[in-house]
Parts: sequence; structure tokens; C-alpha cells
Amino acid sequence: MTWTLLIVLAAGLGVALAAAVARDHQLRRMRETLGEREEATRSGRNKAQLQHPVVDLTRCLGCATCIAVCPEDEVLELVHGQAVVLNPSRCVGVAACERECPVGAITVTIANLEEREDIPAFESNLEAVGSPGLFLAGEVTAHALIKTAVEHGTAVAAEVAQRVKKPVTVPATDGATDAAADRALDLCIVGAGPAGLACSLEAKRQGLSFVTLDKESALGGTVAKYPRRKLVMSEPVHLPLHGRMRRSTYEKEELIDLWNEVATKYELPIVHGALFQGLDRNADGHFVVRTDSGNHVARHVCLAIGRRGVPRELGVPGESLPKTAYSLLDAGSYRGRRVLVVGGGDSAVEAALGLAEQPGNEVTLSYRGESFHRIRKKNETRLDAQIAAGKIEVVFQSEVVRIESDRVELSVRNGAAQPLSIPNDDVFVMAGGTPPVELLASAGVSFDHSARPAAATVTEQGGGLVRALAIGFALSLGALAWAWWHADYYLLTAAERALHDKHALLRPGQSVGLALGVTAASLIAVNLLYLLRRSGRLGFRFGSLRGWMTSHVATGILALLLAALHGAMAPGDTAAGHSLWALAILLVTGAIGRYFYAYVPRAANGRELALAEVRSQLDALTAMRDDAEFAQAAREEVRTLAKSRQWKGSFFGRVIALLGVQRELRRALATIEMRGREEGVPEDLISDTLRLARDAHRHALMAAHYEDLRALLSSWRYLHRWVAALMLLLLAVHIFSALFYGAAEWAG
Repeated sequence: MTWTLLIVLAAGLGVALAAAVARDHQLRRMRETLGEREEATRSGRNKAQLQHPVVDLTRCLGCATCIAVCPEDEVLELVHGQAVVLNPSRCVGVAACERECPVGAITVTIANLEEREDIPAFESNLEAVGSPGLFLAGEVTAHALIKTAVEHGTAVAAEVAQRVKKPVTVPATDGATDAAADRALDLCIVGAGPAGLACSLEAKRQGLSFVTLDKESALGGTVAKYPRRKLVMSEPVHLPLHGRMRRSTYEKEELIDLWNEVATKYELPIVHGALFQGLDRNADGHFVVRTDSGNHVARHVCLAIGRRGVPRELGVPGESLPKTAYSLLDAGSYRGRRVLVVGGGDSAVEAALGLAEQPGNEVTLSYRGESFHRIRKKNETRLDAQIAAGKIEVVFQSEVVRIESDRVELSVRNGAAQPLSIPNDDVFVMAGGTPPVELLASAGVSFDHSARPAAATVTEQGGGLVRALAIGFALSLGALAWAWWHADYYLLTAAERALHDKHALLRPGQSVGLALGVTAASLIAVNLLYLLRRSGRLGFRFGSLRGWMTSHVATGILALLLAALHGAMAPGDTAAGHSLWALAILLVTGAIGRYFYAYVPRAANGRELALAEVRSQLDALTAMRDDAEFAQAAREEVRTLAKSRQWKGSFFGRVIALLGVQRELRRALATIEMRGREEGVPEDLISDTLRLARDAHRHALMAAHYEDLRALLSSWRYLHRWVAALMLLLLAVHIFSALFYGAAEWAG
């Protein structure tokens, strides 16, 4: 007895200690994540460049699938058991999170689409609004992925092929001739990047007459300008004619070689060195594509010219010197050089990293911002390592003033502007490019907001409770109808059933009754496959995770109903009866975990968002005031007050503190008010600051209590899992017994 007591005590304390340590780690991680999000807001990383994810907290289950499939670090993180967007500026638009979310809680959309002046207006089929026959594909549409570009190009050629087969009559003006119409190509493709190449291949497959124009001497588009050996793909791609590409990841050189091989194999009519200059319509209503090497007439045009346009220049004296470049193709050709890289994006950082790896180089990175807030996490990590090793020197808040043959003059904002002269051999300006808005507009592409189809508003969709209840209700009605149809059997006692005509049909061990049991067991097996699909241990990804979860819910409900009918509506005190009750409890705990548990994290994150809004209001309130010291002190007091309620203390400590919480708040508010009056701060600023301090305290307190409740409810998931394990054990005993005794009865 003593041994048992000691073992149970040690095991219990060990489990409690492990739970406490895990809980502390979870809280610390959440505190750090929220701190990173607050820092991202202050530094501007919360502003997406193009595409970014939006999380619907009414649906999010906190399964972390979105975080696992995202190819970039720190775009999404878990806070209070739900996914939140941490650094939207690092999103590259892969949209794997949207595809893999089992409950449809994430939508990847374009930032500030209604306000953007650099995004063209086009229909869902990629046709430019107001310009029939003119299509856009690839990066020019504000979608930056190679996979998306390939899909765009393929879709455009397929659409043109469909129209050629069913020609649309274009009214011709005076002077139009049938001979001129016959000379017109079906399609003219401008750009030989991934979108243009895919469009060319699909046009070839469809048997279209076409030509592909590109200003460069080799195909590849923007990809060809990437640094040597840069990884340029992260998802599998299907090329027309070629088929599915063997790998999902390629270096730049490998991808360009493959594209050249495909273009040569299928004899694509690509004209290199043709600079696109504009677009007109002739008397026949056909497009005339103007280039510096000649014109081309076509019924349809696909513009796949990217977004970079021309490199953005600094506009400083000496920029025209031969030492200045706007791209870096091969860092290995620069050794023993004093190099300045200008820019703060991934291109600038990757160029600086590549140059720093070459022997003898002295690399300086100049950026006008206070910190890098648009670069990917992996680049940030590599950059920090190179800075620590002394191979790269970063000069923040700096701008180039003059470029000379042997040096570069910078202006550094450190309070007042300070000049800085750096000995230099080469300058790489990586400040992005100017989108070809004017060129596209002259070609007939509209950038008017009113011409752009309205984007679907991303709103909360709810947790799907009504639909789930409707499905469950419909299945229950079906089971009830079956039971009512055979009520003359199910309402009898066990002794009376043996004499009934339907006994051979509905008894658990024969005919329909046995089939119901086998089907219920099969549904349970299918139901468990969801866990394997979600964990990724199946080795393949058949179907969407969202579809698997829908199946998980439906098969769970249907398995319970069929098991009840299999037991002839009278489960006994046996392994079979106990497994049925375990299955019923499993269904109830799963429903609670899906809907009730999902509400609490949403409420907690709602308080976090409200708290962040209060902080931004406080910053905005004091940003334009001259009372800098009071504003700073008030902000710090509010932050300290919120954090003391949010992350410190235990659940029971906070319950006790509820009685004295107003005293703590009054003390903090009195400190803020006293300082304001001593410094002569205007009454309106003091009043607004006190109001925001109260709001921050309230939201932080509620977020803390919701988090405690969430932690308490998270044990419900473990109950759900243990009940599932018990149900499977009882079911296995039942099946084994049925098979054993059934075989014995058959033998007898």
C-alpha cells in the first residue's frame, strides 16, 4: 500500500510539474509573439506589400496547420490557441495556408486593393477591363509566384483557343480586308518569363498561330535576373506539353536550363531583343504590337511583362558611373572589392550576403529605414550572422548623396544629418523598380478603381454550427425513420424479438443488423484516418484537409447512429454496449471541443486586438503633442499596467485580485494624473490618457481571464482523445468476441 501511495504521488506530482512547465513555456511564447506583433506594428512590418493572409477567428481551431505549411517563418503564429497574422509583409502569396486550413478560416487577399494605383483592372479570365482580347498574366497582376504565373499563362492561351474556335465578330472600320485578317496571328505574347513561356506552350498545344516577344536576349524574365544559385520555386508546377516538373524546388540556373530545353524541344517562336513599345488597334479591330524591331498583328494579346518595369534610380550625382549597377547576377565575379549595396528588401540583402561570401570583399549595406521590416526570416537570420562576423556593415537611416570614382558620400540621420564618406569600388542599387503603369495604360489597361471588379469582402463566416447541426439533424431523422419503420421489432423485449419475423433481418449478428455494425466500424476507421491526414503521416495528401475534417464530423455522427441500429436500439451491459456509450460521449466531447472551445480563444484574441487598438490610439493621441515626456511616461505606465494584468500571476491569484483590482487601477491613474498636472499638461490630454489607460487595463484583464479559461478547457481535448482510445479498445473487444463466438457457433 505504501509503495502504491508513493508511486501514485510521484507520478501525480510529475504530471503536474510537466503541465506547469509546459504552461509557463506556452505563456512565455505567447508573450513573445504578441511583443513581436507590437514591434511589427511600430516598424511597419504589419503592412503587407501585396498578398497577405486574413484569419477568421470564428472558425479557427488552433490546429497550427497553416503555420506548418507556410514556407516563410513568422508570418503566422498561435496566440491563445488560434492563428494570428504576425508579419504580413513576409507573406509571399503561396496561399498554402488557405488551401490546407481544414475549416476555411484563412483567406489570402491583396492588401488595400481598393486604394492601390499600381494594380490593373482585369476580369476573372485575366482579360483587361474595357479592352476585349487583351490579357494579363503573371507578376503584372500583382501575383508574384512562379506557380501562379504558369497557371495564368496557361489559362490565357486556353481562353484564346476557345475564342478562336468560336470566333467573336469584331466590327471592322473602313479599309478592312479579309487578306489582312488572314495575316493576323491568333495570339501575340509579350514577355518570356514563366507566364509567357507557359502561355506559349499552351498556345502550341492548342494549335494557335502565335509569336512570343521579349526584350532580353534569353528567356526567363525576372527569374533570369536573380542572383546565381538562388532557389526560385517552392511548389510543384505543371507546364503545358512538358507535364509536371519533377521537383518542387529548383535553383535559378536549373530552372532556366529546363525552360530553354522545353522551348527548343517544342520549337516555340520566341523573338528575343524586341522591346515592347505600345499597342494599337488597326482598321480590322486587331491589335498591332509595336516593338523597336518591328510590328506584329494579332487578334489577341497577352502581356506578361512583370511589375518591375525599369529599375528605380537614386537620382544623385555620379550615378551614371560604370561602377553603378541595378542587379547582381553572379556575386562570385566580385572579389577583393569595396562594395556598397543600397536597399532594404530581400534583393538588397541577398546581394549583400552573396558579396560578403566572396574572399576579400568589404560590404556595406545602406538603408534609409531604422530596421529591416520587409525581408524574409531566413535572410534576416543570415544577415545577423554576417553582421556579427564583421563581414557586413549596415548603415541604417542613410541615403546616398553622391557617387564618386573611388568613394560614396552618405547622409546619415542620427538626430541631425551627418555626412559619411565610404571608400568604394562598386555600387549596387537594389531599390526596386518602377511598375510599368504608364506603358500598360497606353496599351489599354485600366488602373481605375471604379473599373476594377469589386474584391470579395473578407468577413467572419461563423463557425459553421448551423450547417453541422443541419447535417446531424438530417442523419438523425434518417435513423429515426428507420427505427420507426421497424418499431414493431425494436420495441419488443429480447425474448419476444427471437420469435419475430424480422429477427433474422435486424438482429446484430445477421443480415442487415450485421451490415449496420460492419458499416459503423468501417466509418470509425475512416474517421480515424483524418488524424493521420492531419498529421501528415499518410505519406500522401489525398484530398483537402477541409474535406477530411467534414468527413470526420459526418462519419462520426453516422457511425453512432448505425451502431445504435446495429445494437437493435437496446445496448446491453457488454463491451458492445459500453463502446456505443463511449462513442456517444466521444461525439459530445468533440462537439464541445469544436464549438464551445473555439469561442474562448476567439474572445481572448478579440481582447488582444482591442488592446492593440487602445495602444495605437494612445500613440496617435500623443504623437502630435509637444508634451513628449508626459506622453512617454503615460505610455509606459499603461503598458506596465496592462502587462501586469495580462501575463503575471495565476488564475486563482487573479480571481482574488478582482476584489482589489480597482485599487491598483486607481493608483496607476493617480500617478499619470499627478505627473500631468505637475508638468502643466492640458486637461484634455490628461483626460483622454486616463480613459485609454482604463480601457487597456480592462482588455488586458479580460484577455488574461479568457486565457486561463482556455487553458482549463484545453484539457477537454485530452478527455476527447482518452475516450476515443477507450472506445477503440471496447470496440476491439466486441469485434473479437463476436468473431470468436460466431465462429464457435458456426462450428457447432
